[in-house]
Amino acid sequence: MAARQSTRLDYGRRVARAMAFIAANLDAPLDLASVAEAASFSPFHFHRIFRAIAGETLSEHIARARLSRAAKDLIEATRPMPRIARRAGYASVAAFTRAFGQAYGLPPGAYRRSRGIGAVLPVPDPTREETAMYDVTFRNYPAMRLAVVDHRGPYQQIGTAFDQLTAWGRARGLLAPATRFFGRYFDDPKSVPAAQCRAQAGFEVWLSTEGDAEVGIVTLPAFRAAVLRFKGPYTELETPYAWMYGSWLPGSGDEPSSDPCLEEYLNDPKAVPPPERLTDIIMPLRQKVPA
Repeated sequence: MAARQSTRLDYGRRVARAMAFIAANLDAPLDLASVAEAASFSPFHFHRIFRAIAGETLSEHIARARLSRAAKDLIEATRPMPRIARRAGYASVAAFTRAFGQAYGLPPGAYRRSRGIGAVLPVPDPTREETAMYDVTFRNYPAMRLAVVDHRGPYQQIGTAFDQLTAWGRARGLLAPATRFFGRYFDDPKSVPAAQCRAQAGFEVWLSTEGDAEVGIVTLPAFRAAVLRFKGPYTELETPYAWMYGSWLPGSGDEPSSDPCLEEYLNDPKAVPPPERLTDIIMPLRQKVPA
């Protein structure tokens, strides 16, 4: 119990460190890699960890921090409006005016004239009543070799990549009833625009299997993982993901490795209705160092 509490506090400190890094570098690009590095988290998991602890996405937090600075500029400095808009990350005064008005309840000109008497910029509250609980188990996975097709776009459209992959595998006699199918997901769909989300559709293949121009081959080293089994439609997978990152992980005493999460699909989605689909959410973990 003490170890779990220590992990929860450590996660909170590291997210706070990321926030301090953001506040000190508001004029910098603030890409995912640099902010995740400041918090000593893997970029593949940082989006979800940050959102679970901070109550907002990384991009939302950066935008809110820049608008907060803009509000200060409006009442404490004589900078012209176009410069304040650019400092806040907006290409035009019109876009800045819309965003500022939504956040503060007044357009920036009126906010400046009133000396900051406007709506309070809301601070997100990550605490919320949990309505679902799940079981998490630990599992050791051997090294695996996967045939994969890259997918870029909304995760709910990855079925096209699986169809392409399945046709490729069937034509080569690589598929059997026991073939294991996996999805690899590199981004948090709540934090990254849907069109930019990256994933791979894959199935396990023999060591002798070779890829081609259509299908690549990736080798995953052996790893230890936390596994959450979910029963239900793929469209509802975000709920167990949010619980795993927001409730289970900070108190687990563990930390994700530098590798992205996987999903293993345990039954055929074309043969079972959506409520009966079984999915293992697989979170690779860092190897624990003996005390």
